[in-house]
Amino acid sequence: MARDILQIVVSAGNREGQKILTLKGSLNIQTIFEFQKATREESAPKLILDFSGVPYVDSAGLGALVGAYVAAQRTQRKLAVAGTNTQVKALIDMTHVGTLIKSYATVQEAEEAPG
Repeated sequence: MARDILQIVVSAGNREGQKILTLKGSLNIQTIFEFQKATREESAPKLILDFSGVPYVDSAGLGALVGAYVAAQRTQRKLAVAGTNTQVKALIDMTHVGTLIKSYATVQEAEEAPG
């Protein structure tokens, strides 16, 4: 089996204090370490995770997402997810992670949201 790869590109948001992590690839047990490293290295007051290039998230990936949320809360930072596909959104909703993490249809909506 080929090793899964998760590409992460960091860019500035449209507003001061925003950073966007654009993910491309599945967020799963093979790729969570890159995701955790990238989210830990960011200290922006608002971190937007662009999931538009993420086709699949497994339970380990969901756990890593919750871990990123907890770390952001601990340091009084905001975390938002944007651009999830139907399957990823269903997983987030089914597990009630959506009650913790703000979710937006697009990165632009996440950038324009208050906070």
